[in-house]
Amino acid sequence: MWAVSTLTMLVLAGILPDFRLQSADGDSATTIAVTAAVGAGVFGLLSALVWPLLVRLLLLVPAFVLGLLVFFLNGSLLLIALRLTPSGQTEAAPETAVIVAAVMSAVASATGAALAVRDDDAYRRRLYRLADRRRRGGPPCPSTPGTVLLQLDGVGHDVLAAAVGKGLMPTVARWLGEGTGGRPTHRLTPWRTDWSSQTGASQLGILHGSNHDVPAFRWYEKDTGEVMVCNRPTSAVELQRRAVARTGDGGLLTVDGASRGNLFSGGADEQALVLSIATRRRSRETRSRAGYFAYFSDPANAVRTVLSFGAEVAREIVQSTRARLRKERPRVKRGGLYPLVRAFATVVERDVVVAAVTGDLLAGRSAVYADLVAYDEVAHHSGPLGRDTEQVLGRLDRALALIETVAEHAPRPYRIVVLSDHGQSPGETFHARYGLTLGDLVRAGCGLPVPRQAERTHSGAEARAAVRAALRRPVEEGGERHRPSRWRSEPIVLASGNLGLISFPDVPHRMSKEEIDARHPALLPTLANHPGIGFLLVRSEEHGGLVLGAGGAAIPLDRLDEEPGPLTAFGPGAADAVRRTHGFPHTADIMVNSFHDPADGEVLAFEEQIGSHGGLGGAQSRPFLLSPLALSVPVADGEVLAGAEHVHHVLRRWLRESDGPQVPLETAPQERAA
Repeated sequence: MWAVSTLTMLVLAGILPDFRLQSADGDSATTIAVTAAVGAGVFGLLSALVWPLLVRLLLLVPAFVLGLLVFFLNGSLLLIALRLTPSGQTEAAPETAVIVAAVMSAVASATGAALAVRDDDAYRRRLYRLADRRRRGGPPCPSTPGTVLLQLDGVGHDVLAAAVGKGLMPTVARWLGEGTGGRPTHRLTPWRTDWSSQTGASQLGILHGSNHDVPAFRWYEKDTGEVMVCNRPTSAVELQRRAVARTGDGGLLTVDGASRGNLFSGGADEQALVLSIATRRRSRETRSRAGYFAYFSDPANAVRTVLSFGAEVAREIVQSTRARLRKERPRVKRGGLYPLVRAFATVVERDVVVAAVTGDLLAGRSAVYADLVAYDEVAHHSGPLGRDTEQVLGRLDRALALIETVAEHAPRPYRIVVLSDHGQSPGETFHARYGLTLGDLVRAGCGLPVPRQAERTHSGAEARAAVRAALRRPVEEGGERHRPSRWRSEPIVLASGNLGLISFPDVPHRMSKEEIDARHPALLPTLANHPGIGFLLVRSEEHGGLVLGAGGAAIPLDRLDEEPGPLTAFGPGAADAVRRTHGFPHTADIMVNSFHDPADGEVLAFEEQIGSHGGLGGAQSRPFLLSPLALSVPVADGEVLAGAEHVHHVLRRWLRESDGPQVPLETAPQERAA
């Protein structure tokens, strides 16, 4: 690597006019070569010794700024290295030094990777050195298996199966024994989400065992006058507190666990990129961005990631332009900052999380849970099916392969479990099909004036929250606290994918159908009979709860099993999900689920997304669980893995199995009941 770095410096000195390694009078080839070798060696030593110290001094700098600052600091180190050469005749302009340092770091990284690929022993030694460095001074690593839980955000069961069938995910295909001729090592199990099919509800239930009173991605709470938003740090903190108080347990990762890139901590001691601790306080206890700094402590990582970031931005611009020229439908706007957000989710967040998981494996942690949001972000804007998302699935598969390779060299055996929190359902937006938003329709039903131009809806994508946290900007949405004087008679309409929530803030309790009809007689019929709406849920003074549909359908909740009515198109489990949500303290006055076509799986999102999730209908409610055969079966034959809380119990059982007999165990009767 030293030789390659020396050669790189010589080549750059011959190409760049503002970079020279010889005196003005000229030197011999030997002198120039020695100068380059010394300069490359000193630069390498400074990068290895001084760079980590510089990163520690910059812990208060936003992570995005650090990623850009890397290049300038790296150039400064190169200038210092050139000053320390024996000849003292080297010279480089500051801007040229930045370029030279970036190229040398990239070449050094590529050389190291190439040597590791060609020499398995060298790669193994490097991993062992890293593992030994992370274990040094800590307790001895146990010999029992650890568990890695990798969440592929938004990847539905059917999408994963189709990708395996197309050869897009060879690592997953090999685990399932498909097309390789080998024996399978994993099993693929679908599970069913709650009505709120989004990361906030699913991940809270998976990590903390309770997602009670999480009716949607965002909802209005009358007792506080606040809108709770799952990807807002203050809301995430409160939701996690409520879950811990309800279960009396810290979470899935309380025993030697690590939480990486998640909305919630799961009770882990080691946390990085976790939104529930991404507060505005600048203290050492605030470690939500620690993973960024650990990753950028190697300048080669920054160079590689920035180059990939630029390539992803260019890829998105080309893909969106192609979709616009072909007049593809459905389609949403993909301009503005979206190319940068997409690149962050598919490159920066992925690289940092994978690097953090790698460190956890080499440190021998017992349980790791990490979220990769790349697919979810792209599918929202490009749709869950197509060339754009297929490319993302391929890159996610390579990330799984890398983690598998690192696990083979970890100080303890590991079992890799891959799962998703929800799927995505395709379809047009409600506004694109009917020319008005859900808020417009509600205002019309209430007899209120409808604005000529619809307001822009907020996106529920997790990547935007991660970007804001990395920039140290508050992840708040405007107008989250509603003043009674302003909102006294107007309803608050919120969207979570194809799930809508309507609340009347001037009424302190959850309004009943009878109260709503007395106040706005046309509202419920307008909503229930609209072709873009599948069904409504309202409280009833007579029946407790009612599901309303077109043509005057009004089915009491206790009769949905015998008479599903409007829920027929939404398949099995819909009635149970609706009944459970009806019992939440903060369920909206009116819960609205969009139309769903079972033939093609389409829904109509109330947000500007052509791949959406958050309600009932289609693939969004059918995520997957990919588990090693060495673990017990998730559920017995004939049973359904229903709800995020049920998944939590399964994962807890698997973590306990790592401390007991290392053979598949039958599901305990009490866990089947749970």
